[in-house]
Amino acid sequence: MTRILLADDHTILRDGIRALLSADADLDVVGEASNGAEVLSILETTPVDVVLMDVQMPVLDGFATVPEMHQRFPEVKVLVLTMLDHENYVSRMFEAGAMGYVLKNAAISEITYAIRTVAAGNQFLCTEIGLGMLNKAVNRTSIIHPDDNGGHVGAELTTRELEVLKLIAEGMTNGEISDKLFTSKRTIETHRQNIIAKTQAKNTAALIKLAVSRGLIS
Repeated sequence: MTRILLADDHTILRDGIRALLSADADLDVVGEASNGAEVLSILETTPVDVVLMDVQMPVLDGFATVPEMHQRFPEVKVLVLTMLDHENYVSRMFEAGAMGYVLKNAAISEITYAIRTVAAGNQFLCTEIGLGMLNKAVNRTSIIHPDDNGGHVGAELTTRELEVLKLIAEGMTNGEISDKLFTSKRTIETHRQNIIAKTQAKNTAALIKLAVSRGLIS
C-alpha cells in the first residue's frame, strides 16, 4: 500500500484526485494539505510514502517546501503535480529533491503510474514535458560568429531563444516580448541572459548584428 499526501490549495482539485485514486486498491490518501507548512506539519505525525504536491501554494510553496522535506523527511518522495510546464520549473524542482514531475492535464493512468514509479525510488517525467524537452534539444540551432581576436565563438540557441533574439533585434522590450510570447517577463530576461552568454555579444547592437547575419531580420 502506497500512502499519499495531497498538497494543493484548491479543495475541489484535492477532492477530485482523491476520488480518482480511490479506484486503486494499493493507493491510499492518508492526508491533505493546502500549503507547504501544512505538509511539513502532517509529516511529523503521519507516515507518508509520496507527497503529490503542487508548486504554487500560499504560505510555503513547492520550491521552499521540497528542500525542507528532503532534509527533515528524506524517506518521503515528492511527485510534483502542476500546470507549470516550463523546463526551468522542472529543473528547479528536481534539483530541490523532487522525484517526479507531472502536469495536471495528464491522464489519471499516467499519474498513478508516476506515483508507483516515485514510490519505488525512481524518477519520473510526464510524457508531455519529456517530448517537449526532446523537441527543443533536436531543434537547437548553431550560431557561429567572429570573436574579438579574429577567431570564432560557437554556441547553440534554442528555437525559443532565436525567436526572442529576433524580437530583441526588432527593438521590442522584455515586457513587450513577454506579452507577444504569452510568458513572464522574468522568463524573457532569462532567455536574453542565455543568448548573451552563448553568443558572447556585448550589447544589443551586437545582438542585432547577429540576428541580421542569421537572416532573422533584414
